[in-house]
Amino acid sequence: MDYKLEYKPVGFGDDPESGKPNQGLTGTFFIPAYQRGYRWRKDDVNKLLKDISESKTPYYSLQPIVVKKRENGDWELIDGQQRLTTLWLIFNYMHKNGYPDFRAVYHLEYETRPGSRDYLQTLDAQQAQENIDYFHLRAAHDAIAEWFEANAGNNQAKGSKITKIYRYLADSVRIIWYEVPEREKPIPLFTRLNQGRIPLTDAELLKAVLLTHVAKNHKGREAEIAAQWDGMERDLQRPEVWAFVAGNVQNDALYSTRISLLFDTLAERETPTGGKPQPYHTFDTLRAQAESSGLEFWKKVETLHAQILGWLEEPRWYNKIGFLVACGISIGKVQRQALDSNKKAFEDWLDEQIRNTLRIKADALHELSYETNPGALLRALLLFNVLICRERFPFEKHVGHAWTLEHIHAQNAQDLTRVDQWKTWLQEHHKALKALQATDDAAMPLLDEIDTAMKAVEERGFGERFRDLAGRIQKALTPDDEGADHTIANLALLSHNVNAELSNAVFEVKRQKVVDRDKRGDYIPAATRNVFLKYYTPANHIQPHFWDEADKDGYRQAIQINLKPYLQ
Repeated sequence: MDYKLEYKPVGFGDDPESGKPNQGLTGTFFIPAYQRGYRWRKDDVNKLLKDISESKTPYYSLQPIVVKKRENGDWELIDGQQRLTTLWLIFNYMHKNGYPDFRAVYHLEYETRPGSRDYLQTLDAQQAQENIDYFHLRAAHDAIAEWFEANAGNNQAKGSKITKIYRYLADSVRIIWYEVPEREKPIPLFTRLNQGRIPLTDAELLKAVLLTHVAKNHKGREAEIAAQWDGMERDLQRPEVWAFVAGNVQNDALYSTRISLLFDTLAERETPTGGKPQPYHTFDTLRAQAESSGLEFWKKVETLHAQILGWLEEPRWYNKIGFLVACGISIGKVQRQALDSNKKAFEDWLDEQIRNTLRIKADALHELSYETNPGALLRALLLFNVLICRERFPFEKHVGHAWTLEHIHAQNAQDLTRVDQWKTWLQEHHKALKALQATDDAAMPLLDEIDTAMKAVEERGFGERFRDLAGRIQKALTPDDEGADHTIANLALLSHNVNAELSNAVFEVKRQKVVDRDKRGDYIPAATRNVFLKYYTPANHIQPHFWDEADKDGYRQAIQINLKPYLQ
């Protein structure tokens, strides 16, 4: 290994698990000139104190510090200055507020401001105006004092708060210590660190701990594990695999290495869909396993990976699990259930989870409205698309994309107000009428009217003329129209981009565009394609240009039959 990775306590306390004394941070940390000075603001300081104060875990890991041994025995601090300085200031505040034993025993030296070490001892308010570094150090000190005052009502309460924070700092707070070899050039490394190109994710930290343990205790196996690691990462980079296990959580910052999701699963950390998770939670949870029983730990990773690939080969499992993950159920929850169940019990559990996710009563499916129940309708139509798929459903085409409900039946064009909107609408409906003219003599005069109107579309007052013409075109293309229908029998699933292109168009226009998109190789969900190809319409009622009650009834029945096992 080119670097040394340790999990160091910040202060001198007792380890929560072993009860043995900690060996906290000691020595002098030299902050070189290529770094900017201390710049943390009040919000940064408050967040650190809040996180430490509210943590309920035995260990709390701060982000890594990167160091290099100097010839004189000091440490060159390549990354982590802001965190280490803030910790020193917190200890200093405690030390000077009635707790002489509560102090940091490490020191900070600044190449650009040799007087900073002395200034840290006084943090004099007048001297803070001398330079920008002193100003920010004093401001952070004041922020710490304000935080303790705000979070403790009186002196006794403040003393309890100080003691509590100190005990947690001493016993539980850890620094991920990343020591680089002496041959490493610090300035290029600092540049890479600040460009985000050094692997300090939970996964890479676990990899360092795991391979260090294996190299020490099982010589020769570390190369094998490293190769397996790369193979798992390649598998998870496959779109159909990643969409299946990650669902709608397509967070490249969180999962720059996809294997991280496997470790999150083993740590029973639910995949976050919002908010900011505690840093290094997964590393904190799994570190002890990786560094004490590396092969056994790696076997768990292999088992999870194999489980996922096994589901991939069985469409029945894949489709059900993929639907649940797409709806927010974590792959970890599914995997834990699989380990605790036989196949029959597991499939029963999946079916029950689907019912609970759908949350639709059998007699209420066709009463759901686009206006009041869009979420339930989206889930129902996604499940319908999944269930009619005989092979693996293409979740990679769905997750990470915006999907919307599209009205199949004609919609009102009266809200169109711009010249470009009128032109587009008239052009598209001219095509629809051309398809209809062979069977409907009334279409021909409307075609001529559209040709005439297109020449006058930019004239003042054309809006009224458009609304009259559009109304008659819609009537010709939607016979027996009884008004807007917002039920599932008149809705289909489409991507946001395609939906935007089809809005305010009658069925025939939409049918032509969907068919054209499908021919071009664009992804159209299977059920949506079936709708516009009249797949669900009774054979004795085939008429391609309209979407009427017979079409709706056939579509409605197909949805009901397929969703029946999952309706409550």
